[in-house]
Amino acid sequence: MTAALTASARQILGAWQAPDPDQDALRHAYLAFVDAATDPCVRACVPGHLTASAIVFDATGRHVLLTLHPRVGRWVQLGGHCEPGDTGLDAAALREATEESGLAGLVLSPSPVQLHTHPITCSLGVPTRHLDVRYGAVAPPTADGTPPEPVCSDESIDLAWWPVDALPENVDAESVPALITLGHDALRGTELIS
Repeated sequence: MTAALTASARQILGAWQAPDPDQDALRHAYLAFVDAATDPCVRACVPGHLTASAIVFDATGRHVLLTLHPRVGRWVQLGGHCEPGDTGLDAAALREATEESGLAGLVLSPSPVQLHTHPITCSLGVPTRHLDVRYGAVAPPTADGTPPEPVCSDESIDLAWWPVDALPENVDAESVPALITLGHDALRGTELIS
């Protein structure tokens, strides 16, 4: 599992067209990490590990689904660790978003939309770093045009749709607004949202 996932991460990061020079510099740092670490996608990699997440939009593109993360204590995008069955970072992002939202039929952006590195004490119980590869995702449309009803998993304190221009007060303001903009731009380019 780890060799195939590592190869997929290298391919995805190598092919990604970063939206700006800072993201491209981070892309190069991720690639260097992938080449240096024994198992860069496995949570047991104590110095840090690649994770995958997705900012989920409703079909109109006017709402995002955020989770109130129990360890972070703020509203963030859906995502987490790679698992043995994941064939790539994209598969991990889609699996995590589906598991954490309870929504079937999510459609992922064709490539990442943002990279973000942050320190965290995750399930290892020791301080580490998540090198997060972030995608955009769109939920299936509903008959009445409202966002579909999510189902909160045990990985969240709460789960809710928020208007993109009226995010909750305790949102991760350092990264979520930029992720929303990048995700929306990438998905609009694929005509998945209006």
